[in-house]
Amino acid sequence: MQMFENLGVRAGPGRKEWSRLTDLVRLYRADTVVEHAAGFGRWWYHSASGAFALSDAAARILQVESGMHASLDEGLMAVVQDDLADVAGSIARSPSTDREQEFRVVSAAEGVRWVRLQEVPELRTADGVRSGIVRDVSALKMAAMREGLGFAMTQYLVGAQTPEETRQHVIALICQHLGWDWGAYWAVQDSRGTEGGHLLRCESVWQASAHDTAEFTAESCALLLRPGQGLVGMVWCTGAPAWVEDVANNLAYAQRTEQRACGLRSGYAFPVTYVDADGQRHMPGVLEFYSVLERQPDAQLPRISQTIGAMLAQMSQRLEHQAQVLRLAQVDDLTGLFNRSHFHACLARACEAGACSSENLGLVYIDLDRFKPINDAYGHEAGNAVLREFARRLLACLPAGAVAARLGGDEFALLVPADALGQVANLLEQVLQAASAPFQFEGHELTVSASVGLASFPEDGDTVAALLQSADAAMYRVKNSGRNAFHISTAAGAGAMVQQQTALVQRLALESDLHHALAGEGLYLVYQPIVDAASEGVQALEALIRWRRSDGSLVSPETFIPIAEQSHLIVKIGRWVLARACRDLAQLRAAGWEQLRMHINMAASEFTSDQLPQALQDHMEAWQLPPEALCLELTEGMLMQRPDQVIPVMRALRRQGVGISLDDFGMGHSSLALLRTLPISSLKVDRSFVRELSTQRNDYAIVKTIIDLGQLMGLEVIAEGIETVQQHELLVQAGCMHMQGYLFDRPLTLDVLLARAGAPCRPEEGR
Repeated sequence: MQMFENLGVRAGPGRKEWSRLTDLVRLYRADTVVEHAAGFGRWWYHSASGAFALSDAAARILQVESGMHASLDEGLMAVVQDDLADVAGSIARSPSTDREQEFRVVSAAEGVRWVRLQEVPELRTADGVRSGIVRDVSALKMAAMREGLGFAMTQYLVGAQTPEETRQHVIALICQHLGWDWGAYWAVQDSRGTEGGHLLRCESVWQASAHDTAEFTAESCALLLRPGQGLVGMVWCTGAPAWVEDVANNLAYAQRTEQRACGLRSGYAFPVTYVDADGQRHMPGVLEFYSVLERQPDAQLPRISQTIGAMLAQMSQRLEHQAQVLRLAQVDDLTGLFNRSHFHACLARACEAGACSSENLGLVYIDLDRFKPINDAYGHEAGNAVLREFARRLLACLPAGAVAARLGGDEFALLVPADALGQVANLLEQVLQAASAPFQFEGHELTVSASVGLASFPEDGDTVAALLQSADAAMYRVKNSGRNAFHISTAAGAGAMVQQQTALVQRLALESDLHHALAGEGLYLVYQPIVDAASEGVQALEALIRWRRSDGSLVSPETFIPIAEQSHLIVKIGRWVLARACRDLAQLRAAGWEQLRMHINMAASEFTSDQLPQALQDHMEAWQLPPEALCLELTEGMLMQRPDQVIPVMRALRRQGVGISLDDFGMGHSSLALLRTLPISSLKVDRSFVRELSTQRNDYAIVKTIIDLGQLMGLEVIAEGIETVQQHELLVQAGCMHMQGYLFDRPLTLDVLLARAGAPCRPEEGR
C-alpha cells in the first residue's frame, strides 16, 4: 500500500521515490515514542497533488486523524478559522529554511491550544515533497501572554487617573493579550429594598472589532442583576470564579439572549477582591469575559485572575488615597467647603480669566456675629454645629457657578460669577437670613447674625490681594455700623445698591401693609373643592389665603407669604387662618354639608410649635368640630428642614384624630424609609406631574407609582391642578379617587359655597 499512490499519484518518473517516502511515513508513524519524548510530530506535504501526511504525534497535536489527508484543509480542520489561511499558505508556498508559523487549534478536551509549525528541509524524503515538524507551544505562549499582560497592566496602572478609565483599559488588555472577544466590569451598587441591599450594573465594556457584539453589549448595559442572578450575580454572591463552557444552553443566561446571535460560546467570570488594612475583605465588582471559541477551564485567565483582582484593588486603594490627599489639601474638614488656600487659588484663576474676557466677578466676605459667646457658653461642639449648619445653608442659596469657602474660624467667602452679579443683592439677603435663622444644639436654640461685604473685580481690585482687601474692608464697615447687614463696595455697587434699596423699600412697604391687613379686613379666605372621583361630589375644601390691599389690588401669596415668614408675621397669619377656616367649616356643615372636611396649609414654624395641638383642640371645641373634619397640610420641603421638631407635633395631632396631608409629594427630598414612619393620612400629588400627564409618559408613570404607593400604605391620595378632561380620565385610570383643580371649580368664597350648600360639585360645572 503506497499512500501517495492511493491519493492519485500517477506512475512515472520518481515512482521509486514515492515508494520510499511511503515506507518512511509508515516508519515514522510507528516511531511515536521518539516523537513523544522530543515533544514534536512530523508532517509531509506533496505540492503537486496537495496531499498532506501526518505522523501520530503530529495528528494528536493538530487534533485530526494520523496518516494521509487529501488536502491541507482536511489535515488542518481543527485550526481556528482566523488562522487557517496563513497556516495553509505557509505550508504551500515555496520551500524555506527558516519558515515558522504559530497558530491556534481547538481541542474538544483541552480547548484552545497554540501550535508552532516549522519546515525542516533536512527531513525531505523525495522530490516535490516538503516536510517539517509541529510542536505544542501552549505553555510557552500562555506564559508569554501572561508576562506581556502583567507588564502592560503594571505600566498602565502606575499612571492611572480614575477607576473607570483604569477598568476599561485593563479589560482591553486582558482581551487583547489573552485572546478574549468581549469583556466587562460589573460594579456593585447600593440599592435599598433589594435582596442584600445591592445590585450589579455593567459599567465598563470592551469588544473585539472582528465580531459584532453591539447588541449583547447594549443588553448587558441595560441590566441590573441581583446577587445570585446569572453568572455575574452567582460569582459575586459566592466570591468564587465560574466557567461557562456552553453559553447558548446555560440557564444562567436567561437574562441575556443576544450572546447566541453574537456567536459567543464560552465565558469566565471572577470577583475583584482585596483586603484592607483592617483585614476586611471587600468585593467591589466582577469581571466577565467571553470568547467565540470553545475554551476550557485550564486556559490562562483563571491562573491570573487573582493577580488581576489584586492589581485592580491596589489601583483603587492608590486612587482613593490620592483623592483623600487632594480633598484634605482643598476642602475644609469641618464644613466640606473649600479651604482658604484652595479658594485663593480659585480666585486667582477667576481673576486671570476675567482679565482675558473682560468679565466681572464678585467676592463676598462673611463674618458671623456673636459666634464666640456660643463657644464660651456651650463649648466648641456647639460652635462646630453652627458652622456646619451655616455652611449647609450657604450652599443651598448659591447661584450656578458660585463657589463657597470657609477661610477659618467663623469667616466664610463666596466667589460669584459675572452672570449672577445682577441678583447679588438678593444673594446677600439670603446669606443674612441663613445666618440669622435659629440653630439647634442639644435642645438649645442658638442665634447669630452675619456681617457681609462685597467687592467686585476689576473695579475694587484687579489683583487677588487688592480684591481681598476691598471685600474685607466692606465687611468691617458693617461690623462697625451695627452688624447683621451687608455693604457693597462703592466702586462696584452703585447699580446693585440702587437695586437693593428699591427692593428693600418695596418689601418694607408690603410688610407694613401686611400688618394693617392682618389687623383689619384685608386678608380673606377662599376655598377650592376636593372632589371624589367616583361620585364627583365635594368631599373637602382647601383653605387658601388672599390679600386685597386698600387700593383694591390683589397681592399674590407667592409675594406676601415669604415676607410674612421673614418678618415673623407668619405665625400670626397662621393662627388667623386656622380660626377663620374652623369658623367657616362649622357654618358649611350646619348649612347641609355635614360630612365636609377642611384642608388647611400650615407654615413650617407652626408645625414646630408644641402649642399647635392645643390651639387646634380649642378651635374644635369652640366650633363643635370633630377632629376628623380637619386636615393640616405641610410640604415635603418643610418637613425635611426640621424633621426632628416637626414629626413629634405631627404625632400629637394624629393622636387627636386630626388628618395630616403631605403636600407637593414628589418634589421634595423625603426618602421612602422616612415616609413609611411619617404619621400622615394623605398625599397630594404635585401639580407639576399632572400638568403634562397626557403628553409625558414619565409623568404618568410617576403619578401611577405615587397613587399605588399611597394605596398600599393606606393613605388617601389627592391629585391637584386638574384642568382638562383628559387629565381627569388618566387619573381615574391610574386609580386616583380624590381630585382638585379648575376643571371642577376655581377657589370659591364662603358666600358662594353657602349658596351651593348640600349640592355636589361635578366636573361638568367647571368645563
